[in-house]
Amino acid sequence: MQLLNLSTVEIVVIVLVVLLLFGGKKIPELMRGLGKGVRSFKEGVNGIDSENAEKDTNDSSKDSTVK
Repeated sequence: MQLLNLSTVEIVVIVLVVLLLFGGKKIPELMRGLGKGVRSFKEGVNGIDSENAEKDTNDSSKDSTVK
C-alpha cells in the first residue's frame, strides 16, 4: 500500500518545497516537535485503552457479584 498514492517524483518535490520554506537548520526542530506530538498522541491513546480495560474489568467483577 502506497502512502497516499504519491509517486517518487511527488515526494521529492514535497521535500524540496519543505527545505525551501523552512531551511536546513529548522528541519531537525520540526521533526523533533513532530516526534513529541506523535509520542504524546500514542500515550494518550494507550491511556484511554488502559482506562477502558480497567473499567471493563471492574464492570465484569460488579456484574458477577450482583447475580
